[in-house]
Amino acid sequence: MKAILIMFFALCALMSNLHAQADEAGSSALMPKMLMYIQPVEYTNPIQLWHPYHGYWFYQGPVVETQAMSKLSQAYGDVGVCESNQSGRVLTWIQPSMFYNPQVQNFYGKVTANVYTGMGKFVATYVGEATVYGLLNLGTDDKIASAYALALDNMIAKMQADATLQALVDATGSVSANDATPCSMVTLLPTPKIRAISF
Repeated sequence: MKAILIMFFALCALMSNLHAQADEAGSSALMPKMLMYIQPVEYTNPIQLWHPYHGYWFYQGPVVETQAMSKLSQAYGDVGVCESNQSGRVLTWIQPSMFYNPQVQNFYGKVTANVYTGMGKFVATYVGEATVYGLLNLGTDDKIASAYALALDNMIAKMQADATLQALVDATGSVSANDATPCSMVTLLPTPKIRAISF
């Protein structure tokens, strides 16, 4: 009886290992080449576009994520959104910024992408900027979306012009654990410069 129990537990351990290996192989096959990360604060803390008589509050995260995912997927194909320990060959940290100048009635959209290799090595920073004319109280959501869309187009054009990044994204072969950037490491990755906070 004891020998049967030992064999049973050994068989259970073997089956568990086989399932884990199959899951790992399946997840690496489905692993995207590029992962996009946007800080959670962009979804929880709205920003205000200022006007002398009224302001406009909105969340940058949802607007930028939808457009960036679509545009990066068109440019690079296999792109995913960072979730916990998901990993990929390239990690793109997207940082949006929006400003409204009421005197000239312009929306100024800016999107910065800090790009890292699978081992968390900093590759480069790409900045896209755009200006869209419009009134703050008339079709504001459309103007914001247009400014971000143009800024993303500008940013992605710079990314595609970088031969180093293209070679990294287009590298053949499956993405191995050594080439993978876990999303949980994003906040620990080096940044190109210290961002000053203005009051």
